[in-house]
Amino acid sequence: MSEAIRGGPSPNAAGAGAPPLIGITTYQEPARWGIWVREAALLPVPYVRAVERAGGIPVMLPPTAKLRGVDALVGRLDGIVLAGGGDVDPELYGAARHAMTGPPQPQRDRFELALARAAVDADLPFLAICRGMQVLNVARGGALVQHLPEAVGHDGHAPESGLVGSHPVQISATSLVGKIMGDSADVPTYHHQAVGRLGRGLAAVAWAEDQVVEAVELQGHRFGLAVQWHPEEAGDGRLFDALVAEAAGR
Repeated sequence: MSEAIRGGPSPNAAGAGAPPLIGITTYQEPARWGIWVREAALLPVPYVRAVERAGGIPVMLPPTAKLRGVDALVGRLDGIVLAGGGDVDPELYGAARHAMTGPPQPQRDRFELALARAAVDADLPFLAICRGMQVLNVARGGALVQHLPEAVGHDGHAPESGLVGSHPVQISATSLVGKIMGDSADVPTYHHQAVGRLGRGLAAVAWAEDQVVEAVELQGHRFGLAVQWHPEEAGDGRLFDALVAEAAGR
């Protein structure tokens, strides 16, 4: 196994002076452009801009079916963003499907679970966002709350269909997220699922007023953060700044 896969410096980072390569997972959905309507690998532009503003080079990671190449992919990146998207298939964490859970996306689920596990094994810096936090939790053996309005009695985590809302979170001041953002923040949010049972090695470090877990950290990892909110939709780029700085070895 290469030094990069074991968690040493990647070919792109150490001593080269080049901006770090930050892989960002993508949707795989039908899309329209020009006269065409075809299946496409999609990524909302705010992810790209957030990585660029932080000084990284964004690299789109479409959900490949060739999972045996994931370790090699991780070895060529300096950091990863596990982006938002649809619901993780509940069969992957041993639960029956809730009526409000979205349709399965087996190729994306398989790819991102493999990518998350490879990033953990390689000690590669990562930031997992919304669905990405849920993927990380499932990859570590955890489970999800499939429909928050039913569990918490309100729809404040996704107040209006198709529009990003906001709400306050409390953050552990001693956590890495707390050191980056302080002990509280108003965060952009749009989700109807959340972390339930925490996976192995994950520690909850931020909570909404209704005690829904809003951020977790992978203990013992070089830089393993996950947030339920959407930092790419905010003017506050501190989480991306921290990811890119760590990926660059600063």
